[in-house]
Amino acid sequence: QVQLVESGGGLVQAGGSLRLSCAASGRTFSNNAMGWFRQAPGKEREFVATVNYNGGSTNYADSVKGRFTISRDNAQNTVYLQMNNLKPEDTAVYYCAARFRGSMATTDPRTYNYWGQGTQVTVSS
Repeated sequence: QVQLVESGGGLVQAGGSLRLSCAASGRTFSNNAMGWFRQAPGKEREFVATVNYNGGSTNYADSVKGRFTISRDNAQNTVYLQMNNLKPEDTAVYYCAARFRGSMATTDPRTYNYWGQGTQVTVSS
């Protein structure tokens, strides 16, 4: 059974940092793109950052460019999201996702087949 388990969320003041981790189990994703999406209350799930199978290509939402960094460790079957200079508008549940078949880092959540349970990130002003 495939599982994606996020960790690292929490409460932080504006300007602070958090590092999210997503550990995958049940299969290896070394040939598959992975990514992070988020959903704020009353809003639809949105793209944050995605990375291709080997970490050589990444995509970022305009709202997080220059502040967030996505990376992966295929030996650990884990993807990370380093979040710096956090803003109150970053408050959301953050979800890790992986593609079942596809090495390219797409930004459409419909192209991701596996999802974690989410981790809450709250940024206070």
